[in-house]
Amino acid sequence: MMFKSGPPRVFLYTKAVDFRKQLDGLASVAQEICGVDPYCGAAFIFRPKRNDRIKIILWDGTGMMMIYKRLESGEFRWPRVEDGIMKLSEAQFAALFDGLEWRHIYSCRTRRPKKAA
Repeated sequence: MMFKSGPPRVFLYTKAVDFRKQLDGLASVAQEICGVDPYCGAAFIFRPKRNDRIKIILWDGTGMMMIYKRLESGEFRWPRVEDGIMKLSEAQFAALFDGLEWRHIYSCRTRRPKKAA
């Protein structure tokens, strides 16, 4: 897996970006437009106008890496194209990366029991 110690915070930039941008260009989008430090260890997901591609940038502590994925059939399920950034859970990110319908996935958090039964 691409994450050493579990998945980081994941941000999805909802507006389409120019996919000719590489690491530095996407990092500047994360910093200037989204207002988040691209070197904070979070993963940033970017989309083009076409729905079958995705770019992810991530600082792993030693360098910036970029993941580019193109689906051979089907398309990624994106939110409405708006200016802004969304935070995704680990499950939502995994579903999005696999090309699944991620908007209906929610984390199931359970409360710690107060005492043993």
